[in-house]
Amino acid sequence: MHQPATGASADQKFPPAINIIALASFSAALSTRALDPVLPHVAEDFSISVTTAASIAAGYALIYALVQPVIGAAADMFGKARLMTLCLALLGVASILGAVATTFSGLFASRILAGIAAGGVFPVALGLTADLVVPAKRQVAIGRTLAGSMTGNLLGATASGIIGEFIGWRGVLMILGALGLIAAVAVAAGFRGAALTAPPKTDFKALRQGYRTIFANPNTRYCYSAVFVEGCCVFGLFPFIAALLFDLGEKSPSIAGIVIAGFAVGGLFYTFTVSRFLPWLGVKGMMIAGAGLVGLQLGLLALGPQWKLQFVSMLAMGWGFYMIHGCLQVFASELSVGARATAMSLHSFFFFMGQTVGPIAYGLGLQHGGKVPTLLVSAAIMVTLGLVCARWLKSRAPADARA
Repeated sequence: MHQPATGASADQKFPPAINIIALASFSAALSTRALDPVLPHVAEDFSISVTTAASIAAGYALIYALVQPVIGAAADMFGKARLMTLCLALLGVASILGAVATTFSGLFASRILAGIAAGGVFPVALGLTADLVVPAKRQVAIGRTLAGSMTGNLLGATASGIIGEFIGWRGVLMILGALGLIAAVAVAAGFRGAALTAPPKTDFKALRQGYRTIFANPNTRYCYSAVFVEGCCVFGLFPFIAALLFDLGEKSPSIAGIVIAGFAVGGLFYTFTVSRFLPWLGVKGMMIAGAGLVGLQLGLLALGPQWKLQFVSMLAMGWGFYMIHGCLQVFASELSVGARATAMSLHSFFFFMGQTVGPIAYGLGLQHGGKVPTLLVSAAIMVTLGLVCARWLKSRAPADARA
């Protein structure tokens, strides 16, 4: 019987390729929020409104979600490491094309291309991690992959703002392009001759069988529904944090950035502590404690504390979020062996679709119900989610697992 996660020592050894995967995740994540701090300069250069310039971010996120089922299937058919290398190279080229774009439509097209490429890195990275590490050690290994991604998200926005001050937004994209190409070379070299547990599939019959295997697993409905709810309740709040701080008199964008960064810091704290808390709490305890911690912080944010306390609360929220999200990722990695990249990409698809629906739901709630009821309802949903996942997610060997 496969176990999604059990006790793991802090000093356990992982294959060297895990560090290469973390580097790939870091490189792709850098691109996600990199243009946000320099959008006013983009708008000025192309003589458009900031609102129009901001459509870059929306288009990037939407295409990132929509390509997930296709990317996962392609990875299972043609090889995960091969596809990740291709996507990183494409990300590098797309960023460089954006840096030399002479029209906004050209820049927009380059960011759509970058969203497709970035969408093919992270879920495939999770699938590769699962291929290289046995289930008992997988949650800690996935934590390392998450650390790379979260560090990239954290630095992508902050560093690009500083870099943009000196060499402009085109310089930001040029640096991103160079890093993407370097990461592609590193992945290609790091996985040369690496032994993976699941060889690539090369026919559509195997792909169809993979989808049947995934959706025949009773855990699938809970994994995918749970990450959709997470995306709604947690990441759906982020676009409104600056506005909520504005209502409290904190009108500085940098303050909002610091508060939001607390979530990423909490996520990094999770990656450093998961190997210690997992043996103590177990998988069920991690899901209940994590969802409960998120719910508590949403309740505290409803009270409108000053921004320094909100930073601490967001830090705790990030820690709690990844406690439950990390468990869900491990369960998703065990939905199928032969179609593991497909399973992880569908996991990301539902997660990002939750992030698409979440801001709409929060917007309606804040407009018609007010801040306190909206955040308290979201808190109650998260607490319930942890209890439901702990109750219904079971350790099950994939139907296509080898004896």
